[in-house]
Amino acid sequence: MMRNNGVEPAPEGGADHFGGVEWGRLVRFGELLEEQGELRGLIGPRELERLWSRHLLNSTAVAEFLSKGIHLADVGAGAGFPGMVLAIIRPDLKVDLIEPMERRTDWLRFVADELNLSNVEVIRARAEDLPRGYAVDVVTARAVAALKKLIPWTLPLVRPGGRLVALKGARAETEIYEAEKQLLKYRAQSARTYDVEVWGTDEGTRVVEVVKMK
Repeated sequence: MMRNNGVEPAPEGGADHFGGVEWGRLVRFGELLEEQGELRGLIGPRELERLWSRHLLNSTAVAEFLSKGIHLADVGAGAGFPGMVLAIIRPDLKVDLIEPMERRTDWLRFVADELNLSNVEVIRARAEDLPRGYAVDVVTARAVAALKKLIPWTLPLVRPGGRLVALKGARAETEIYEAEKQLLKYRAQSARTYDVEVWGTDEGTRVVEVVKMK
């Protein structure tokens, strides 16, 4: 169901599912995207028609793969999917939003301040340019690159035994097959695809989890 302005509305019951404070922040994030996303060149006008189902709620699918209190990095954070969404619904996480484009990092800092998120750090950099000692428990990414490109950018940032958790589409298994050399080179222990049901929408999503050797 669309609102008169063509923007997909938030589903009912979010406060019960995510918690009142978290849901309030997520709704406000949606409002900010509606007000400024197109103006700032973050999302196209057609994307507002599926703002919740395709972007905000889709991003929440990563949450079930994240243990409590971990340090997470979102590579290519863009408009905030999935990293900003995860920081909102999981205040126990420490979230680094890694993004090379200045206008996007300006936006991410604005949102973090607007929503009073103390668990977010915005880092303007390309993943491959981060300091050698930089390491997190989990790296996530959405719509950044195929796995064979993504793995060399992300697995060096993951601690031994940590994971890459990437939102992917129908080609997930094919991407794993095509990334065989990179998986071996960057010490991946396993790579699996999961079909995930997404609360609040009838659209599921696919998650690829790559575990790094200890």
